[in-house]
Amino acid sequence: MVFRSTPARVAIAAAAVSLALVATGCASGKTDSADGSTQTLTIDKTFDLKTADPGRMYEPTGQLVDKALYETLLTFEGGDVSKVVDGVASLEQNDAATEFTLTLNGDHTFSDGTVMTADDVVFSLQRVIGLKGNPSFLLDGVTVTKKDDKTVVLTTATPTPALPAILANPALGILNSKVVKENGGTTDETDTAEQYLNTHSAGSGPYVLDSLDLASQVVLTTNDKYDGDKPAFGRVVIQNVEGATQKINVQGGSADIALDLSGTQAEGLGDSVAVTSDPSANVIFLLLNQNPSVSAITSNPDFVKAVKEAIDYDDLVSIAGTGTAQASGVIPSMLLGALPADEKLTQDLDAAKADLAKSGYAGESVTLNFPSDITLNGLDFPTIAQRIQSQLKEIGVNVELAPAPVATELDAYRNGTETIGLWYWGPDYPDPSDYLVFTPGNVVGLRAGWAEGANPAISTLADAAAAGGSTDERQSRFEELQTALNADGPFIPLLQPGNNIAAASKVDNVVYNAVWTLDIAKLGSK
Repeated sequence: MVFRSTPARVAIAAAAVSLALVATGCASGKTDSADGSTQTLTIDKTFDLKTADPGRMYEPTGQLVDKALYETLLTFEGGDVSKVVDGVASLEQNDAATEFTLTLNGDHTFSDGTVMTADDVVFSLQRVIGLKGNPSFLLDGVTVTKKDDKTVVLTTATPTPALPAILANPALGILNSKVVKENGGTTDETDTAEQYLNTHSAGSGPYVLDSLDLASQVVLTTNDKYDGDKPAFGRVVIQNVEGATQKINVQGGSADIALDLSGTQAEGLGDSVAVTSDPSANVIFLLLNQNPSVSAITSNPDFVKAVKEAIDYDDLVSIAGTGTAQASGVIPSMLLGALPADEKLTQDLDAAKADLAKSGYAGESVTLNFPSDITLNGLDFPTIAQRIQSQLKEIGVNVELAPAPVATELDAYRNGTETIGLWYWGPDYPDPSDYLVFTPGNVVGLRAGWAEGANPAISTLADAAAAGGSTDERQSRFEELQTALNADGPFIPLLQPGNNIAAASKVDNVVYNAVWTLDIAKLGSK
C-alpha cells in the first residue's frame, strides 16, 4: 500500500513528486547484428529506482526490471492479477491457508547454467526475510523450509490466503544461491551482495543485467540459458525520462514505449503510436474523520452520507482523462473481491441536501487536507481537491482547502488528525486482504478516527473475509464488506486513475499489469 508506516511504499510517494533526469538512449528499433536478429527496445520511464537487488527492491521501476531478470515461484498471466498461475513451481495449500507446498516444475536454469533447486528457493526467501529491507514485510510470519530437492513448504501461524499472490512479486524472485553467497550473500543483515546484484543478475529470467545507472538508464540483454520462449527484443534500454518528454520521444521515434503519460498526454499521439489505457490499481479516496474530538461535523453519519451523495463522480472521471474509471469500492477493479461497476456510489443532490439537514450542519467551515505535491498517473491532487470543494458547495458545505507538502501532511494522516483527507492507496500485493486496513481499528480505519468497535457489523464482515475460503467465497465476502463500507463507512472511493502506455505501432502484446507494469519479455515485434 502507499503511505504505510514502513519505508517500502513511502519511497514511491517521494519518487512521484521528484524531478526525473532526462537521459538519451538508443535509437528506436536499432538492429545490432548483421543478420538483423537482435533489436533494441527503448522504454521511457520516470525512475524511482533504488536497486536491482530483489531482496531490497520495492519500487515500480525495480519491479519492471526484476520481472525481466528473475523468475518467481508463482506468477500472473498477462494483466490478470485476480488469480495466480504456476511460475517455476506448482502450488498445493491446505484448507486453512496456513501451509503452502511449492514444487519446482521441471528444470529452470540460472544464467550461468546452474539448475535451480529447493536450496535456491529457501535461500532467496529467507534472504528477503532476514535482510529486513523494503519487501521483507511481504513474508512477515512466514516460515520457509525445504522438504526435498524440488519442494519447499511455507507455513504461517494464522490463515494467510494472500500468500500465493504475494509470491508472484518480483521482489521474491529466485536467486542463484551459490553465486550470491560467493558475492557476499547471506540470510541476515550482514549481507553485502547488493553491489554485485547491481552489476550482475543472478536469476533464471529471460534477460540478464548488462548495465545499471540508478539515475539514468538500465540495459538488459537476453539470457542465453533461459528455459522459456526467447524474447523478441535482444537488447532493452530503460531510460529515465519525465512524462512530457516521453510523449515527444515516442512520437518522434527515439523511444518505442512511454510508460508515464497522463490521460491528457496520451491523447492525439497519431497513427504511428498505439495507446493502451486501463484503470490503474491505485484508488483515490476521501476519508471523513470519525473521532468527535477531531470533528463533530464529519463524525456525524448523516453528514458522511450527504458528502457521498453530493460528489459528482462522473465529473471527477472526466477531469482525470483517458483510462480513468470511478472506483466502485476500496478494492480496485482488477483484483479478486472488487465490487461490480453497477454498485458504485452515485450522485443524488436532493438526498444529499436532505441528509445534510438531518446532520444539523449549519454552514461551518470544514477542512479538506491533502498532499499538494503528489501527481498520480498524471493527475495532481490540488485539481481533485478544488473540484470536490466546488461540488460540496452546491449542497451548502463550506470546504476550506488545506494543502501541504506530502512530507508534512503524512504525519497528520498517519496520526488520524485530518478532518477530511484526500489520499490514495496502491496495493502492497494484489489480494483483497490488503484492503482490510480500511476497517475499524485497522491502519487506515484509525487514520479516519474509526476505532475498534466503532461498527461491529462491518468488523464481523471483515473477520469473515480475512478467514479465507474458496475463490467464490472470498469474492462474495469481500463484495459484502465493501457494500457495507460504501453504505456506512467513513471512506469515499473516488477514482482509479488511468495507466496509459504508449507504444510504437511495431510493438505488440502491450499489456498493463498492476504489479510490474509491463512484462518486457512478452512484448512482440511486428
